[in-house]
Amino acid sequence: MAKRKTAYVCSDCGAEFPRWQGQCSECKAWNTISEYVVSPATAAKSGLSGYAGQTSAKIETLNTIDLAALPRFSSSLKELDRVLGGGIVPGSAMLIGGSPGAGKSTLLLQVMCHLAEGHSALYVTGEESLQQVAMRARRLGLPDDKLMMLAETNVETICQLALTKSPKIMVIDSIQVMHVADVQSAPGSVSQVRESAAYLTRFAKQNHIAMFLVGHVTKEGNLAGPKVLEHCIDCSMLLEGESDSRFRTLRSNKNRFGAVNELGVFGMTERGLKEVSNPSAIFLSRGEHQAPGSSVMVIWEGTRPLLVEIQALVDYSQMANPRRIAVGLEQNRLAMLLAVLHRHGNVQMNDQDVFVNVVGGVRVAETSADLALLLAMVSSFRNQSLPRDLIVFGEVGLAGEIRPVPNGTERISEAAKHGFKKAIVPKANAPKQPIPGMQVIPVNQLNEALEALA
Repeated sequence: MAKRKTAYVCSDCGAEFPRWQGQCSECKAWNTISEYVVSPATAAKSGLSGYAGQTSAKIETLNTIDLAALPRFSSSLKELDRVLGGGIVPGSAMLIGGSPGAGKSTLLLQVMCHLAEGHSALYVTGEESLQQVAMRARRLGLPDDKLMMLAETNVETICQLALTKSPKIMVIDSIQVMHVADVQSAPGSVSQVRESAAYLTRFAKQNHIAMFLVGHVTKEGNLAGPKVLEHCIDCSMLLEGESDSRFRTLRSNKNRFGAVNELGVFGMTERGLKEVSNPSAIFLSRGEHQAPGSSVMVIWEGTRPLLVEIQALVDYSQMANPRRIAVGLEQNRLAMLLAVLHRHGNVQMNDQDVFVNVVGGVRVAETSADLALLLAMVSSFRNQSLPRDLIVFGEVGLAGEIRPVPNGTERISEAAKHGFKKAIVPKANAPKQPIPGMQVIPVNQLNEALEALA
């Protein structure tokens, strides 16, 4: 009998080790290393060939591949189609994660019930009973006469039963409770998650089935085992939203068929998740009074501009080390911008607590928010409100220069559609043709932007 080969894999970063150890030497996380059973190649082959039904492989050139054989089809939700890159691709494996109660199962149940009206659809539930899923569908008022349901956690059994119905789209809820018989470890372990995801992905691609995999998140808010799964799947999405918020954001972190960092916005209602066609109007729902420390910026999410409000509170610190807290922005970048503001803007905040927040729970990763953040902090520090019809964007360099950002004209045009009349932007992003109703103030240096507020 051949000796079983094992490896030890960190569930947070995916690093492999020859033996178990308490701390991962790559990401420095504790108690994240689990045993992973390396299946022999012969066993993997026999386990997959039983259901694939594939013909012998052949070598082709790119120009002879028929792309019309795999057309995209709509998921019935435009915001989800946007995140997916234009629709669902047959044979693709898509992972959607989120914290408990975010609405992952609700979103996919809505999609599957509507798709079942025109396509063969199978929903596999491993965490809930069939009665629980049926109760949710009736509570949401979804059509439930066409969707096929299956309560099973064994991957081999799921694939064998799916072949008898030949579905066009499948949902596995969730990948953390699935298990493969050949792997001697508990469901949810690194080895089980990796083998189950690889098995299902191979099944989907060989039979041209679009498959959604539901994933859990860790206590840090990341997908459980992201490095383990990211090489298996085609698209990775994260459904985010605070428990006390009505809105949910769906963001793609990896997409082989569309733009990365595309953003879809949904509203949680009694009838499930509803699409938000104009998210900028939601994130800009400000009161009548314009308070100091508030500015509006235009960020670029995937393929569209998005207007969001950023707030800053600067107050005298009672402690020896003033606090620097950023919500929705990178903490290190806030510290860097404060140093630039002191050096090149002659505004000193060494004895001030600085709190910044992006309204609506949006996470801003791009550098176009630098200038808006600095002006919001200066506004709060001076207790001077910014004009209500002002939008700001631009990257700030360490020398105090204002650098251009991509799609500058489109950002200004989007702001003009929402009634903004003044824009402080990098000089290189100033439009060549004037935009009706919009006064553009181009700036090259940080001190020019501060002078524009006077």
